Amino acid sequence: MPAVSKGDGMRGLAVFISDIRNCKSKEAEIKRINKELANIRSKFKGDKALDGYSKKKYVCKLLFIFLLGHDIDFGHMEAVNLLSSNKYTEKQIGYLFISVLVNSNSELIRLINNAIKNDLASRNPTFMCLALHCIANVGSREMAEAFASEIPRILVAGDTMDSVKQSAALCLLRLYKTSPDLVPMGEWTSRVVHLLNDQHMGVVTAAVSLIACLCKKNPDDFKTCVSLAVSRLSRIVSSASTDLQDYTYYFVPAPWLSVKLLRLLQCYPPPEDAAVKGRLVECLETILNKAQEPPKSKKVQHSNAKNAILFEAISLIIHYDSEPNLLVRACNQLGQFLQHRETNLRYLALESMCTLASSEFSHEAVKTHIETVINALKTERDVSVRQRAADLLYAMCDRTNAKQIVSEMLSYLETADYSIREEIVLKVAILAEKYAVDYSWYVDTILNLIRIAGDYVSEEVWYRVIQIVINRDDVQGYAAKTVFEALQAPACHENMVKVGGYILGEFGNLIAGDPRSSPLVQFNLLHSKFHLCSVSTRALLLSTYIKFINLFPETKGTIQEVLRSDSQIRNADVELQQRAVEYLKLSSIASTDVLATVLEEMPPFPERESSILAKLKKKKGPGAGSELDDGKKDPNSEINGGMEPSASTASTPSPSADLLGLRAAPTSASGAPTSAGNLLVDVFSDSPSATTGLVPGAEENFLSDLEPPPERAETLSPSAGSALPVLGPLFVCKNNGVLFENQLLQIGVKSEFRQNLGRMYLFYGNKTSVQFQSFTPTVSYPGDLSQLNVQTKAVEPLVEGGAQVQQVLNIECLSDFTEAPLINIKFRYGGTLQNLTLKLPITVNKFFQATEMQSQDFFQRWKQLSLPQQEAQKIFKANHPMDSEVTKAKLLGFGSALLDKVDPNPDNYVGAGIIQTKALQVGCLLRLEPNAQAQMYRLTLRTSKESVSKHLCELLSQQF
Repeated sequence: MPAVSKGDGMRGLAVFISDIRNCKSKEAEIKRINKELANIRSKFKGDKALDGYSKKKYVCKLLFIFLLGHDIDFGHMEAVNLLSSNKYTEKQIGYLFISVLVNSNSELIRLINNAIKNDLASRNPTFMCLALHCIANVGSREMAEAFASEIPRILVAGDTMDSVKQSAALCLLRLYKTSPDLVPMGEWTSRVVHLLNDQHMGVVTAAVSLIACLCKKNPDDFKTCVSLAVSRLSRIVSSASTDLQDYTYYFVPAPWLSVKLLRLLQCYPPPEDAAVKGRLVECLETILNKAQEPPKSKKVQHSNAKNAILFEAISLIIHYDSEPNLLVRACNQLGQFLQHRETNLRYLALESMCTLASSEFSHEAVKTHIETVINALKTERDVSVRQRAADLLYAMCDRTNAKQIVSEMLSYLETADYSIREEIVLKVAILAEKYAVDYSWYVDTILNLIRIAGDYVSEEVWYRVIQIVINRDDVQGYAAKTVFEALQAPACHENMVKVGGYILGEFGNLIAGDPRSSPLVQFNLLHSKFHLCSVSTRALLLSTYIKFINLFPETKGTIQEVLRSDSQIRNADVELQQRAVEYLKLSSIASTDVLATVLEEMPPFPERESSILAKLKKKKGPGAGSELDDGKKDPNSEINGGMEPSASTASTPSPSADLLGLRAAPTSASGAPTSAGNLLVDVFSDSPSATTGLVPGAEENFLSDLEPPPERAETLSPSAGSALPVLGPLFVCKNNGVLFENQLLQIGVKSEFRQNLGRMYLFYGNKTSVQFQSFTPTVSYPGDLSQLNVQTKAVEPLVEGGAQVQQVLNIECLSDFTEAPLINIKFRYGGTLQNLTLKLPITVNKFFQATEMQSQDFFQRWKQLSLPQQEAQKIFKANHPMDSEVTKAKLLGFGSALLDKVDPNPDNYVGAGIIQTKALQVGCLLRLEPNAQAQMYRLTLRTSKESVSKHLCELLSQQF
């Protein structure tokens, strides 16, 4: 070993390490260590005082022995003494020993804190950095109590060195993560934001990490960081690689800082300042442009750095969801990665496109890559990439491509990995129902699903197909015929037997006229499967047999023989034995009329939420809300099946395309819908369901099915003085999306309104791995209770980590209103009480009913509403690009009908509608006059009520 001088290193340490490495056995190593420990102990206890070098050497040996896995029970005081040394190497070893070996409960902690305070006050940048590093490495609550108020002062002091600022920012970040309640928010918070303008890039990088963490809990305190972050990002993106030489990584300027800035911007909504927003859009466009440029290096580090910035920029574009051009460009860029040779890039591209598919602006662009995604599903070797491809197909599916996607997913299911089969089965079932125009196709798809992957078809799926068949007259005969043919296969899955037994028991009479499917043939076919089935399926088949006696009296003798046999009437299973005895007695003593009454056809099922989608969400875990409850609205999916059936022609409710049970309509006592679009929701879900032989209640109110018990209704008001966020304009013309999100909780909303009634689903997603306890959302209305009635269903008080729960709100508009309802959410996270109050996106325009009018009728009504108090007018500057298609979409989303060829000026927009309330109907006419040259709008609203005119004018003007 080369000689090491005393000034350059520690020769004794080097020799000791060499001896340890040369040991031939574990016993030899322990012997050498024990010898060294005895020597060090004697030196520390000796009468001769040790100099700083010797202390440092022996403390370093102890540290090395500890890192080898041996316990150290002395030497701590010598390490603390090294902290008072004025030599950097000695102080460094002392801090290193303390960071590794001293715990927060040590009796030496007070001495250590005093030494750290002395170094922080020394103004020696090297010593200050050592002290800050030690605080961050230990990161205990005691450290936070001692230094949490001191470190922010060092961070924002004008005379602090750049290296110290870096260390102070990261040290404060560490303390905030471990003990957020001990880090005081004060006047330093506004000054720390300005560190984003610091000339030293290292300081900026550390400051961004700190601000990104702080702003998640206190967004208002740091909202000024948006403009500074955009400015700094703009300078980095527009710079050449030679401008930031010290921070350029493989020809990419400051990639880590760029990624951090883009993530920081995702904590806030799009900038309201037009100049800042324009500059940010330029930055994002530049990043997308640079991604298209030829690489400046063939090294993988260069492409990794470029792609890291690109994917983070795309995440920001998706987060804003307000720039159609950027969203489409991002989609095209991701499309190029779908066939990249790098597996990770393909995975990330598929994952990002899943989110893009939920945007109304980029959904069509995503659909253009359908063939590539299908190919990925079939050919990818990595199962995680195949799973993402399946997720993307599910997300991009709409009425135009549903049959193709369902067909491809069914084809893939035959060879799919076992780990993802159940999830694909659920997705196929949901898509088949959601976009089924021809319900015979839906029945074929589900039966095919059971045939291909019967073991993975959960109860929710076959419950659902039964419910839909029962609720639709037009598909019952086809379903009976199809399931009869499917049961003829030699090997038939038990789920197919369940579906066949249920459907033939209800509608076997519809195919009994064919000799090939006569009543006795149907019975023999089902009974041939009986001995192969489980107890639950046998019980269902026994119920089918007694139904057959009612449907086909000629089978009574044959079926009674089966019921009378010892294998049934003396069955070891109590359930089967009881059914056989009761059914035998019922068929023997009951008259034909009594039998027909007891065994009458099942009534249409009432509205309940589909448990298929709930099961898929539970399986997907956190973050599924945005992927599964996408915000896009298929213009063709208002009523699943095309034209709306009228109450006079439809005898059963029509299933809706919406699986969340949002487009429900009133049900009458006969089960016929009083308006089109009734939903089918799961009869077998956990909520109360219809019972055999009963029809839904006669109350003509579609909220009645979801009305909570009186004792569970939430009517509490939020605490006085609580700060309420302003309800942004995002949801005025949109019913679905993310209402709130921070590092703990995501709240998604999905709603539907019909006349003066509405239903809203709130999805609470726990983004952490820790359980939320005492989870209590409380809805209240701050305005006049005679204006709006909001009823809620209670949610479970425990929300597991990574889980999502939902809450149903039923809304009734009693009269016009201006205040939005409030929701207060309280829960305990890690023992800390969290309290959040939000405004719900319920505005009076949600109860708009679009009204078509001829030009003559419009102007006649316009003149009738000529009183000054009936008109509200506003002239304002355009805050967004004046795009005619976007304007039309917003006006339609607002709720009014767009009237063509009414206004003499073809550039103007004219609309009409009626605000539906329980008390009265308010007719509304609007006229929007854009001036592209001046970038201005004039909006005029005339209604029959003054307060409605003003409020609607204010709401709509915010959209442009």
